[in-house]
Amino acid sequence: MVTSRDLEAAKAGDESAFASLIAPFRRELHVHCYRIIGSVDDADDLLQEVLLAAWQGLPGFEGRSSLRAWLYRIATTRSLNMRRDQGRRPRLAPPPPFDPPSPNDRFELAYLQPYPDVLLSELDPAAQLVARESIELGFVVALQRMPPRQAAVLILCDVLAFTLTETAAMLSISSTAAKGLLQRARSSRPAFEAPGKETDHQEVARKFAEAFSRDDVDAVLALLTDECWLAMPPAVESYVGREAVASFLRASASGRPGGSYTLRPVQAGGRPAFVCYLQGRARGLLVIEPSRDGLRIQSILRVLDDGLHRHFGAPAAMP
Repeated sequence: MVTSRDLEAAKAGDESAFASLIAPFRRELHVHCYRIIGSVDDADDLLQEVLLAAWQGLPGFEGRSSLRAWLYRIATTRSLNMRRDQGRRPRLAPPPPFDPPSPNDRFELAYLQPYPDVLLSELDPAAQLVARESIELGFVVALQRMPPRQAAVLILCDVLAFTLTETAAMLSISSTAAKGLLQRARSSRPAFEAPGKETDHQEVARKFAEAFSRDDVDAVLALLTDECWLAMPPAVESYVGREAVASFLRASASGRPGGSYTLRPVQAGGRPAFVCYLQGRARGLLVIEPSRDGLRIQSILRVLDDGLHRHFGAPAAMP
């Protein structure tokens, strides 16, 4: 709980009071930066920038808005600046250790990283519910494809329930401009429908993990919808349709050195996911998107980032 004593002490330079003041907002600010930027690593960096800016700017905080709104203004500004920055830290895709087939599509969000559900345990139950719905991969992907300010207004108004007046103030625009951005964002946002029950997710995830870790491509394909797609950020190549996905999986199974993967189940972006291990070492992440009935799989996101395990509390090596 924010107290005037903590606020005044923090303004006077008391670092301990500042830490107490900011503590209730740290995780939700991290999630907010992630929604706008789509990367957990970048959200880590942004949160540190936000906290430094808040520490430096706190003596000038006059209380015209709530402390939470003031912090969200800083976080939104910093996130939009990073998103607009063409010099954003690139992530290079590792060369495949086998000869892959030619892709039939592109996945332009090379920086995308799913958000670890385990990190949401730091939020209170009500905030957890909001956060879980708004870190779902489909929603985050849609946000990344919107113009930055449209995405920011949609998040601030529809996810975080700030008023148009508050949102406009955070973005230094008029309420009329904020309303127009919100209308356009709502019209371009796809309709998301929740997949089946979580028990169904667990069953299809179990079948997928067993088949994938055996390199049983036929068993994996039996779980896929006809329109299934496979993407591998930061690589931009992707494969759309069961035949295209099958050709990639067969090439990987037959040409990959080091044997088969071992999968450790986690949750990422509200979906079943697995930290991948090859020869005992962490080798990125797999996220599957179940179909609406929970019986099939409509997408596979294979994130080629060997450092992602640390966000999920998974070890770098397995026995």
